[in-house]
Amino acid sequence: MRKTHTLGSAYFEGLYQTDDDPWKFATSAYEAEKYARTLEALGDEPVRAALEVGCSIGVFTAALARRCDHVTATEISPTALASARRRCSAQRNIDFRLVQSNGEPLGGPYDLVVLSEVVYFWDDADVAAFATQFEQALAPGGRVVLVHWLGETDYPKSADAGVDAFRRALRAPYAVEKAERTADYRLDVWRRAG
Repeated sequence: MRKTHTLGSAYFEGLYQTDDDPWKFATSAYEAEKYARTLEALGDEPVRAALEVGCSIGVFTAALARRCDHVTATEISPTALASARRRCSAQRNIDFRLVQSNGEPLGGPYDLVVLSEVVYFWDDADVAAFATQFEQALAPGGRVVLVHWLGETDYPKSADAGVDAFRRALRAPYAVEKAERTADYRLDVWRRAG
């Protein structure tokens, strides 16, 4: 049965306290393929400033930082964030930030925001709160990449429902640049008008 409220800090902190890589980001062939495809979907366009929401233990963060001038990586679990800092300690173009809620300012402006496997953990109120902060942080002409697993979960939303809720919560116009589905995940790239 689907949870009705956002899965918050206590949920994720409990997972990372029990298992330092609960989704096997560092070892999963699925994750490796998904990360490679996500980076490929960015194309060759230079990225000056990127935001990664929900960086977990920093596996994708390390790869993203090699493509960007600067990355701000956020995480709700202090344990996961500490792991990400250690994993990426040699990369000087990453700032890590612990966040407590979706209503926190995100900084910016960013020309890229990555939402990989995060939106479906949020209820409608948190999707709306994040969308408000997101639109203050994403530069005109900036892109957002959403990647979500299509399998069954008990999260507040499915992959499709999460992406659809986020799209509805946005006020600025966005052009769809990519909308791909594999057997396992969907990958969406949208560009803000401007």
